[in-house]
Formats: sequence, structure tokens, C-alpha cells
Amino acid sequence: MEPVLSAIDMLASIEVLIALLIGSVGGVIIGAVPGIGPPVAIAILLPATFALEPIVGLIMLLGVYGSSMYGGALPAVLINTPGTAVNALTTYDGYPMTQSGQPRRAVSLAYSASLVGGLFSVMALILLAPFLAKIAPQFGAREIFLVGLLGMILVIFAHRGSELLAAFTLCLGIFLNSVGLETIRISTIYTFDQKWLNSGFDLIVVVLGLFAISQALLLLTQPNHAPKVPRVDGGMLDGIKEVGKHKRVSGVASGFGVLMGMIPGVGEFTAQFLSYNYAQWTSKTPEKFGNGSPEGLIASEAANNAVPAAAMIPLLALGVPGEALTAMMLSVFYVHNVIPGPGLFQNNIEFVYALYIALALLNVIVFVFLIFFTNPIIKSIQIPTRFLGLGILTLAFVGAYSIRNSVLDCAIAAAFGIVGLIFKRTNIPVVPIILGMVLGGIMEEKLRIAMSKVEAPIDFISRPIAFTIFMMILIFVAVTIVWPLTKALRAKVRKAEERTG
Repeated sequence: MEPVLSAIDMLASIEVLIALLIGSVGGVIIGAVPGIGPPVAIAILLPATFALEPIVGLIMLLGVYGSSMYGGALPAVLINTPGTAVNALTTYDGYPMTQSGQPRRAVSLAYSASLVGGLFSVMALILLAPFLAKIAPQFGAREIFLVGLLGMILVIFAHRGSELLAAFTLCLGIFLNSVGLETIRISTIYTFDQKWLNSGFDLIVVVLGLFAISQALLLLTQPNHAPKVPRVDGGMLDGIKEVGKHKRVSGVASGFGVLMGMIPGVGEFTAQFLSYNYAQWTSKTPEKFGNGSPEGLIASEAANNAVPAAAMIPLLALGVPGEALTAMMLSVFYVHNVIPGPGLFQNNIEFVYALYIALALLNVIVFVFLIFFTNPIIKSIQIPTRFLGLGILTLAFVGAYSIRNSVLDCAIAAAFGIVGLIFKRTNIPVVPIILGMVLGGIMEEKLRIAMSKVEAPIDFISRPIAFTIFMMILIFVAVTIVWPLTKALRAKVRKAEERTG
């Protein structure tokens, strides 16, 4: 109880409350405007958070991360255009409701399911914190290395149909992280005698280029348009009652969100897929899914909003980010010399509790804000795309220059912006680059430490946790190789039977 009280005391400052308000309200607006999304917003905000206290900066970024999915549901439901990528599944049942003349019901259901998922995950993880505090110290250098390796593999296979491209961009990120001065032997790597490469590629500069500048260029090169959005009139609290009628669906979906969020490299899409399919399989009216099913909408929104809090677990407990947004947040820890990992749960558990309590408050603030301000937020969806692109481009260059007051950083960000634009135009995954840069550095450090303590390769997995993670990696790789081969073989057998039949 004492750590919780200390966490509440840590949050009881005007700076933290302002950061929470800015992050939550700003995240809703950013999520509601198609074309921005939380990665772009967090990339732009990152340089500004370095000047703040770690708890203040992280809560602001968490506010954007956690609330953007609330806002992203609005255009998904009203105009069939997801505000953020993870709201894509919301269009399946939300937009048909709007077409049938029930936009208020669809929006209210999305808000209420999101609130349930967000609060469920926070409460579950606050209860899990004492257990995590005990198990986190059992993870040494070799275990964290293997978790990072598992995360990389999961990130690759999460990009279904583009696994080779995801592997390529992940390796590109690892390569970019290795460029510059190597501190252990004091030697330069891949600099080719270019002095400007001695300091390597700054993560934030790369993030600004790949996410913010590339998105701005994409918006500027597309036809200018401002979508027409219908108003939503009437009370917004009916959705809570309807979600209450589907406790099983919302509870299971929230549980999937928590479980998938805790696994590095998995995230919202897998949680939504599992929860949506579960809801459809167990529904008395499965034919309504995709045609305005309240259960489908609840399953989608509860699952994706349960992920942000859970996604902080691998970051806080092991120092291993599970996806791009938490990878960006990791830099805030390092700037303030707050090192996430097992020591954080042992020595600074109140900091962890403070972040989770802030996430709980965030969900309540966002829900109340949306009840009263849905229609004003709808107006932000109608911002012309080129005006939006110009604003993002300006803020991105200001952020890149402010990191080290360097025009060179702006030029590097612009170069990565062009690369990001090409990747987006050709459907090459961008997110693995950031994870490669972050996980590559962490894994290299942990591998150096681990190899100094083992005498034979088998010693690397001699401890129970390391062996378990290693077996998970082998099983996952085996399944992902065997499953497509099995499907191809079945298809061939079926074709052969059709020919002979």
C-alpha cells in the first residue's frame, strides 16, 4: 500500500496534471484526424519532453498513446476511415451502424468498450506489479537478450505477407544503430572516414524522418480534401449499459489485450483478431458480424485499448520495448538516467505505480471529455490534408533542429523522410527499423555481458527462464515454417483430388 500512496503523491503536482490533460486531450484529437496517428505525434513531442521531469514527459507521451485509439474510433465509425491503424477493425461493425442511422449508438459503444478495456488492463497490471517485482530480478543479461530476440522474430512474423521485407527493415535498423563510434574499443564502425557519421544516427532524428516527415510528404503529395462527417446528437452514456449486457465479450477482449500487450512484438492487431474471432464464434448471432454487430465493435475497441498499459510491461520490467511507440519512450528514460529493467521494479516501484495510475486517470478523463466534446472534435476530422501536412512538416523540422541545434540533423531527418515516403508508397514496413535500432543496441550490450559469464554455448540457456524463452523461440519458428508448408501441401492435395474427381 505504501508504494501506491507514494505514487499518488508523485502524481499530485500541477505539472503532472497538465501533462496528463495535454496528452489525453491532444491524443484524442490526433487520433481523430486521419493521417497523423500517435507515432507522428510522439515523434514530434519527443524533443520537447527531454526538458521535462521523466514522470511528466512519460505521462504526456502515454496520454497521446493511450487516448489516440479513442479518437481513432470516431472517423472509423462515422466515415469508414480509421483514425489510427489499430482502429481498422472498428470499421467492420461501427460504420454499418452509422449507415443504418445509429451513429450515436456506434460512437457510444466504442467509447464505453474502450473505457472498459483501458481500466481493466490498468487494474490487472497494478495487481500484477508485486509479482513482476519478484520475477523481474530473475532476468539476467542472457534472458533479456533472448527476450529481445523473441521480440524481433515476433515483429517479423507480425507483418503477415511481408515477412521478408520486415526482416530487411529490421536488419536495416540494427545496421543504423551500429554506425558511429564504438565505445568499448574506441573505434569507428561504418563511418567510411566521414566525420559527421562519428556520432551515429540519432534515434529521434530517424523517428521524425520516418514517421513525421514521411507522413507530411504523403499528405502534401495527395489530392487535397476535407471529408464530410455527420453530427452525433444525443446522450453518450447508453453505451455503458449495452457494454454491461456483453460482460463476457468485453472481459475476454480486455484479457486478450493484456496478454498480447505483454508479449513483445505482438500488440493490438493480434489482440483484436483473437477477441473478434472469439466474439463471433461464441455469439448467438454470428451473421451480424461485419454488418453492425455490437459484440464485434465491443470486442475490437476493448482489446485495442487494453494493450497500451500492458505494452509497458516489457519496457519497464526488462527494458525491452515491444513496439515502435514504447521504443520511442525508452529514449525519455535514458535522457533522464532512469534505466528501465529489473532494477526499476526493485528500487523504484512507486514510479511504475504512478504510470499505471496515470493511465487509469487518462481513460476516465478521455471518456468524460468525449461525452461532452464529440461534435467539436468531429470538426478536426475536416482539416484539409495539405494544411495538415504543412503543419506536421514544420513541427518535425523544428523538433529535429531542437535536439542538438544542428542543421545536419534536419538534413538527416529529411533524407529519412524521403526513405519513409518511398517505403509507405511501396508498402515496405517502417516500424521494424525503429525496433531494430533500439533492440539492436540492447541486445548487443546484453550479449557482451552474457558471453563474459558463459564457458560453452550451452551455458547460455542453462538457466530455467533462459531455456524456456529459447524453447519458445524454437517452437514459434518451427510453427511459422511448418504451417505455411502444411497449407500449401493441403492445397495441392485438394487440387489433385479435384482433378481425379
